Amino acid sequence: MRDFNYSAIRERNWDSELLGLVAAIYREAGRQEAYLAQRPQALETLVEIAKVQSTGASNAIEGIVTTDTRVRQLVEEKTAPRNRSEQEIAGYRDVLSIIHESYDVIPITPNYILQLHKILYSHTNNPMAGQTKNVQNYISASYPDGHRETLFQPLAPYETPPALDRICSEYRHVIGNLELEPLIAFPVFLHDFLCIHPFNDGNGRMSRLLTTLLLYQNGFSVGRYISLEAKIAKNKDLYYDALRASQDGWHEGRDDPLPFIKYLLGTVLSAYRDLGDRIALVEEKRPALETVRRATEQTIGRFTKQQIRELCPSLSLSSVEGALRKLVAAGELRREGNGKNTCYYRLR
Repeated sequence: MRDFNYSAIRERNWDSELLGLVAAIYREAGRQEAYLAQRPQALETLVEIAKVQSTGASNAIEGIVTTDTRVRQLVEEKTAPRNRSEQEIAGYRDVLSIIHESYDVIPITPNYILQLHKILYSHTNNPMAGQTKNVQNYISASYPDGHRETLFQPLAPYETPPALDRICSEYRHVIGNLELEPLIAFPVFLHDFLCIHPFNDGNGRMSRLLTTLLLYQNGFSVGRYISLEAKIAKNKDLYYDALRASQDGWHEGRDDPLPFIKYLLGTVLSAYRDLGDRIALVEEKRPALETVRRATEQTIGRFTKQQIRELCPSLSLSSVEGALRKLVAAGELRREGNGKNTCYYRLR
């Protein structure tokens, strides 16, 4: 079986692009975490929006879908799920809530990962919930044109428990002894986790939940306010391409995790920059109309009321709706469609 010693990772010289991503994330995080520490309530609306988006997007990547309205009801109101898809969505909601509330007391061990997996399937009748796989599985991708492609054959079931134990142990060692930059260590851990593919079902969703958990534990809270899952879902093909490029030669220890690390850090940096835009709109005290006008000026093409609400977390939904009506009446925006299909675009 593959050796999971991180010594080669620790000794590697990384290229300037990766080092630039790491530096940029620290720079953005430093500015924004200081603001969040002083005014955590100012962006509380973003927390609820991100929970809904993360839950819906991460499940949608795996083909588990329902309406946006039902996702909001399941997450915000914790209504009872009506079918199998909603049961799995409710399970993701529950694990995400635990991570939000208790990330600092969840050790990275196989036992805790298995417990989180059990909760992920707590609303379903899945006999393998909380247990490593008992059949050989495969990593495959679904593409926009509808075809599926097998990308990789993970470890066999009998190899999985010791491999999961080893990557957890190695990760705790390099983080605990400050031997590896956390922004490099956690993507390497996730890459190995996905290559092991420890469960019959739920590996992708577990990897995205672990992404949020590991970021929180290392002082990067952006996933609380901006949905990383939604960003991954928007560029799902890039996610699969990075994973495929990194997995080549993994069984023999000849793999290069760099494409996956860069992809993941690029996603984190993009989320921090989105958060910076929202903080900028909150910090500058303006009337609701001017705040919404500035938000629309940051958009290109058609946009929805929900997108503007995300950019204006200090405003209530009714304030956003009222400002949009005034901007349409003033000839600055045009409205198209009706009901849930309503969108806007700028005229100047």
